[in-house]
Amino acid sequence: MNAKFTISYDGTSFQGSQTQPNKLSVEDALQKAFKSLNIDTKIVLSGRTDRDVHATGQVFNCNIPSYWEELLKLKEALNRQLPLSIKIKDIVKIDETFHARFSAKKRVYRYLVTKKELTAFNSKYLCSQKEFDEEEIKKAIKEFVGSYDFEYFHKTGSDKENTVREIFDARFYRYKDIYVFRFCANSYLRSQIRLMVGFLLKIGEGKLSIEDLKDQLNKKRRVFKTPASPYGLYLAKVYY
Repeated sequence: MNAKFTISYDGTSFQGSQTQPNKLSVEDALQKAFKSLNIDTKIVLSGRTDRDVHATGQVFNCNIPSYWEELLKLKEALNRQLPLSIKIKDIVKIDETFHARFSAKKRVYRYLVTKKELTAFNSKYLCSQKEFDEEEIKKAIKEFVGSYDFEYFHKTGSDKENTVREIFDARFYRYKDIYVFRFCANSYLRSQIRLMVGFLLKIGEGKLSIEDLKDQLNKKRRVFKTPASPYGLYLAKVYY
């Protein structure tokens, strides 16, 4: 039986979402929980998140034995086996053709920034930037909407041959004392969002311009290549 799982996790507890040699990943912790229930299965994540990046709506699918028909009980059993840094939010039966990665149509990420000084309790979950021009960022972020070759907005050394991605929506807004960068795209390159946010924050500081952004986006010149901190980044939702 193919099942779709929606989970949240604290990325600071892991070396990323995907299994890597000699490094603890979210996938490793999930596999361990399944094995504790005598379920031998292969997990397919909707996409990878890097070290220290969080998720409130990551999705994966896997085959589970048909005798686990009561999915609420399976959810409760797995959550008892998982570390506190991972929570299964929902499990549903899904068509056998469903693939968490290849069936995904859109992925939404949020990046959270505060102008306040960070504390011992939020320093791994927010980015702190004392001063920036909100209106300039609101104008600049719209430049990302559309289909572009993001070769200059991804981590050097990534193994992606095709660097073209389509961003359907890009917004910057304030929620109480938190500033939110929200991106919705078909998929993303490694560190793409952090590089986009880093560039936008520099525009907000007045150190870079929208024209600089256009030049880099159109691959006329590479102006900026320092990604924002991973701590403020969250995989929020995957649309199918």
